[in-house]
Amino acid sequence: MFVIDKENNKIKKIEPKTFSELGFGERKHLQEWLESNPEAFGEELLIIQKEFDGFNDTRERLDLLAIDKQGNLVVIENKLDDSGRDVTWQVLKYASYCSSLTKQQIKDIYQEYLDKKDVEENAEDNISEFIGVEDFSEVQLNQTQRIILVSGNYRKEVTSTVLWLLTKYNLKIQCFKATPYKYENEFFLNIEQIIPVKEIEDFTIRMAEKAKDEQNTQEELKTRHKLRLEFWKQLLPVINAKSNLFSNISPSKDNWISAGTGVSGVGYNFVISKSYARTEVYMSRSNKEENKFIFDKLLEKKDEIESITGKLEWERLDNKKASRIKQEIQGVSLYEKEDWEKMIDFMVDSMIKLEAGFKNHLKKINNELKSK
Repeated sequence: MFVIDKENNKIKKIEPKTFSELGFGERKHLQEWLESNPEAFGEELLIIQKEFDGFNDTRERLDLLAIDKQGNLVVIENKLDDSGRDVTWQVLKYASYCSSLTKQQIKDIYQEYLDKKDVEENAEDNISEFIGVEDFSEVQLNQTQRIILVSGNYRKEVTSTVLWLLTKYNLKIQCFKATPYKYENEFFLNIEQIIPVKEIEDFTIRMAEKAKDEQNTQEELKTRHKLRLEFWKQLLPVINAKSNLFSNISPSKDNWISAGTGVSGVGYNFVISKSYARTEVYMSRSNKEENKFIFDKLLEKKDEIESITGKLEWERLDNKKASRIKQEIQGVSLYEKEDWEKMIDFMVDSMIKLEAGFKNHLKKINNELKSK
């Protein structure tokens, strides 16, 4: 690593250090840094527990436990300047312990973590939002387990074992090299994935995606996927006979389908579950402030909008990135086909009114966003 001296048009090398040389500890420092910034691993991870020791018949504890975007559990084990020779056996034990955790147990583990940190948030809601599924009952967790190792240096017996597990058994395991630097009074940390190397990882991901596609094909045979497809096949012709909004939308195995509003990241959504049917205007742009800006602008026109749509539920969701404005009918279920006619009548009528109530306001807001 080098520092650029722009004034003299030179670069100056920053020498790598060890954590011990700089006085940093494993639990006090490295673990805390990774807990608060899991994006250091190059992906979005949801940390759900630290120093987890809730395994039956053993008091062993893993450093960090996380969930990835696919709902897999991720065991994260940190070492400081030396991986040691037994770390692979250690994390394999942890992964095997985690393999038996149920969805309810994972939710409870995360809620305990939030409560311990005095964070007034709901584990079910956070997991659902992170995975990108509306209803927690639809979330699939712990289909498989992943392992992430972090260390300043790795012994040969560790890297050899990891490569063997990765290539021979397709175990989802990664090694990250953590290197601290000091330059004058500044400290820097570089975290670099060294196993698998990028070319191998891309190949592994492609193979995993292929396997996932094949699995998803089989999953569609399950009752709920078939029911969703059948429901959307019945709803879409009804809405398309009255509006062009969903004319280019196909039936889906998901519990929601969405049509564009003309504003990027804002959709008109139909949502179904085992206990309700919903229509909504959903603001899910990548920028949280923009979502809240759109919501607040619409809220200013609440009376005017509701004179067309009827009563709406306005959910700014201050602790979330997204915002939502919805109409909902309770006491109906996707799994009760006798409810479908009632659900479709409500959803189609509501969606037509939503579009009529929001269309012009969203158009003006879109122009404001573009002029910013």
